[in-house]
Order: sequence, then structure tokens, then C-alpha cells
Amino acid sequence: MKRRDFLTNSALLGAGLPLGMSSVALTSCSTKESAPKVKTFSTEELGMYSFVDVAPDGKLLKAALVGCGDRGTGAATQFLKSGPNVSIIALADVLKDRQDRCREVLKEKGNEIPDANCFIGFDSYKKVLEMPDIDVVLLCTPTHFRPEHFKAAVEAGKHIFMEKPCAVDPTGIRTVIAAAKTATTKGLTVVTGNQRRHRRDYWEAYVQVRNGIIGDIVSASAHWDQGAWWNKRKRPEWSDMEYCIRNWFNIKWLSGDHLLDQAIHNIDIVTWFTGMRPVRAVGFGGRAQRLTGDIYDFFSVDYYYEDNKRMLATARQIDGCDGNVSEQVFGTKGVVLLNDRGDISIVDYQGNILWKYDYEAKPVKNPYDQEHVHFVESIRQNKKINQAEDLAYSTLIAIQGREAAYTGKAITWDEIMASNLRYGPETYEFGPLPDYHEGVAPVPGKTPERPVM
Repeated sequence: MKRRDFLTNSALLGAGLPLGMSSVALTSCSTKESAPKVKTFSTEELGMYSFVDVAPDGKLLKAALVGCGDRGTGAATQFLKSGPNVSIIALADVLKDRQDRCREVLKEKGNEIPDANCFIGFDSYKKVLEMPDIDVVLLCTPTHFRPEHFKAAVEAGKHIFMEKPCAVDPTGIRTVIAAAKTATTKGLTVVTGNQRRHRRDYWEAYVQVRNGIIGDIVSASAHWDQGAWWNKRKRPEWSDMEYCIRNWFNIKWLSGDHLLDQAIHNIDIVTWFTGMRPVRAVGFGGRAQRLTGDIYDFFSVDYYYEDNKRMLATARQIDGCDGNVSEQVFGTKGVVLLNDRGDISIVDYQGNILWKYDYEAKPVKNPYDQEHVHFVESIRQNKKINQAEDLAYSTLIAIQGREAAYTGKAITWDEIMASNLRYGPETYEFGPLPDYHEGVAPVPGKTPERPVM
């Protein structure tokens, strides 16, 4: 929710309502005789999806997959079962063994791709975008490459599914924001991999919050705390570049660290529900048990907003510790308790349930499948969806927090928005990477990568 949209849509007799102010808070200041009628929002006005199980039929949609790893292969299979008349006809990757494995999986699903449509190399994404019969492109490479791939796909006029996050640095974020605006002018559908925005239980909780059930929003928290994640040790036959790509999640310039790659989900939900962008961030983090790469394995970031509002975001990947993957939004009247375990509710501060999602009456479809249903439905029914800019700003909030932890300094929104910080090599080829140092993570107070304006 953007502040200007909230003020425009609230229709409160021309009065400017502060962000997060509830209908309860407004009417409590007025007499019964003078109290204005406060608008409540319908699901249609808020843009809630249809939540159909299968996308409608239509002409054959031909897709290309860019990035054939596990997530890319998963996205391709989810696209194939989104509805009738969809097909993957081309693949692009830099590693042939990953592409071959993806081809086998898709072949088992009844989708065979000819050799002539399988491209290898750092420029392989350009080759699939040049194919005139491609309608859709699925962007699922390591995050570093996403801004340039997204820009090129928009310029080629393709509908786009792109995985989260959408960049690892402010330079990439600005590329995504500019391309997102171009996608809107071209009428392109862009669906992103922040799949919680495609869960019906999250959506119905959002409607309740927008209609004032928790009052004025005052603070929030976002958590992705789990055990250790996957990693790969370098083999003698791998160059620096190949090692980094095969172990990309643990490599700073490719993944942006796990505060982006995983906790972006939770940060994005708080940003969606509150409509707030932080004035500054102060954080800390470190590397305690991670076995490979150069990223942290824990973060804790305090975000400061206007009017003394706050958000605490944590992310941890260490075995033997408590897990917590959830979001909470606190208001003057209560708190919305969000998670993907299937027990979303809203309670007051005495523990009374104000609202609870009915999972028996409205089962929640796997959101990884649902987002592709919404994707195809948007294209076929001309229901325009463009989530790229929302994802870009949520990703930048995560980048702001990461840099605060890396440097040990307070990072302002204006500073990170204007920063020329960029991670990664200028050119892409297999071979040595002199600027990459295995196991060397940023040191707070000493790291040189402080964003500069």
C-alpha cells in the first residue's frame, strides 16, 4: 500500500488520514452527529485475486526458463500445471549439467524441449528473448543477474515471472524500478516470487487490517530463523566463477546474503501490510557456524520509521537454535499474527480473538502453485499485475538492513536509495575472481562497503 494510494482511496471527506490510522480511531474523535461515514474497503477495491485453483483456458502460452537450478525447475513445473495450454519451449543457463537435469524433469512432466532451444552461456538469456514465439519468461537465476535479465525481458515485451529478491545492491534496484515502470507502460504482467502475497489467508488478514481492526499501526516484526542451509565446497576442477555459481546462496555478490534471499519474504509482508518505508536502519550480524562462502549466518535489524514507529527483523541459519518464520503487525487495538503454518489470526492485547481465518471453509492452495495460476490468469484475462516495483522496494529495505549490519553504522533510506554500491564482477566469464575471498565476511566497523551517495 502506497501512502498516496491510501489517501486517495480513503475518501474521507478530503481529510488527510495518517498512514495506519483506523476507522475506529477516526470516529472516536467525533460526535455521533458529526462523525463522517468511514469507507471500508472491499476485496475488489484492494486488488485481491480470484484464488481460482486453475487458470482459465486460452491460446497456447510459450515460456522460456532462464536459470535451470532447483528453484527454476520448480517454477517451470508450477507454471506447467497452472492451467491448460501452457508450455516451456526454451531453456537458458550457464551450467549444462543443471540444464540437462531440468530437461529430464520437464520431460517427465510431458514437456520435451528440443536441443536447438537449449542455450548455454552468460548471454544465453539474450538468445531465448530473441525467439519471437516466446510469450513468457521465467527469471530464476542467482539474484545478482536479475536486474539485467528483467530489463532485457521488459525491452523484449515478454510477460515475466521473476523470483525474489530482485537485486543484491542499490544499483540493481534502480534498474528494476526503471524497468518496472516500462513494463507498466507496455501492459506487461509481472509476477514475483514473494508467494505470501498469493496466499488467501494473508490476503484476508490484510483486508481486515486495512479496514481498521487493529487500529493505528505502531510497530511490526519480521522473522526467518531456521537451521543451517545448503552449501557446496569447492572442487579442484571448478574455477572461482563456477564455484561461486554452484554455491551461489552462500556467496554475497550472487545472493545478497540470506537477509535478502529468505527474510525478504517477511520484510515484504510488513511493508505490504503497513505501507511504510524506514527512515533509517541499525543492525548487527555475524558468522558463527557457516561452512562455506562469505555471508553471515545471523542478522538482527532495527528499522525506524516516521512517527517513532519501528520494525524488528531477524534472520538466522544456525543448527540447534529455535526456529521462527513469521510476521506480526501491532496496532493500538490488537496484533495480526501471520505465518504460513495455517493459523493466521488477529487478537487484542487481552488475548481475545478478533478474527481468525477459516481454513476449513477456504483451504489455502500451495502458494508456489497459486502465484503461477495468478500469473497465467492475469495474462489471459487482461487483469494487469505488476509486482516488480513493490518487490524492488522491499528488497531495498532488506539491503538497507544488511548494510547496516555489515558496516555497524546507521544507514538512512535516502543514503541507500542513492548509493552507487554494486557487488560482483563487471564482466562474466569462467575463471579466477581476484576480488572474491572464500570465508572472508564483512567486519562491522571496518568493512569498506559502506554505501556512498
